[in-house]
Amino acid sequence: MAEKILVVEDEPAIADNITYALRTEGFDFAWCSTAEEALAILAENGISLVVLDVGLPDRNGFDLCKQIRKSSALPIIFLTARTDEVDRVVGLEIGGDDYVVKPFSPRELAARVKAVLRRSPSTGNATDAAVVSSPFVIDRTKLKISYFGKPLDLSRYEYKILEVLVGRPGWVFSRDQLMDLVWQEPEASMDRTVDTHVKTLRAKLRTVKPKLDPIQTHRGLGYSLKESL
Repeated sequence: MAEKILVVEDEPAIADNITYALRTEGFDFAWCSTAEEALAILAENGISLVVLDVGLPDRNGFDLCKQIRKSSALPIIFLTARTDEVDRVVGLEIGGDDYVVKPFSPRELAARVKAVLRRSPSTGNATDAAVVSSPFVIDRTKLKISYFGKPLDLSRYEYKILEVLVGRPGWVFSRDQLMDLVWQEPEASMDRTVDTHVKTLRAKLRTVKPKLDPIQTHRGLGYSLKESL
């Protein structure tokens, strides 16, 4: 069954171009032009990703994203005419997975939809159960990870790195793999960026268990989560 994309865009011509590209790539889709319509569609579940215009007639797209994030980790790609880097950063910090500036190529947007879905371990619907990998518990509906029963205060990238590692204990992920899985623009990041986030992540894990380091460094290769903790 084809994955279903919700397109929230108030300009019919742009929506037509987007939905045509999605259909060509084999996606199913739903289209609406307001935030309230979007919430009604999302309440029915079955949506794999949201393409969300920032400038909606009834509500700011960033505000809608914040409301969605209260109950879901559903991937969201922002669509906007704004080019201000501050807007882009805000969109990503509140939970957006990617950001496309108008004018854009519908085929490029479809490619970005594919890329975001590939690196999303779950569609993040509110009905998703928490994923348990002792001593870690990942609650993807709230984007939270607990360690030995204690909730961790993680940044966006720390959360995603740990989520990837916990998902495959013992699996060695190279720095390039982690950048591809975690960062929106891995080509704009450096190897040391991964090392820095792993360092701060380890420090936060030590506040819970000072003598235990669950993340293993493989020199010249990358990082893994220890299989036995």
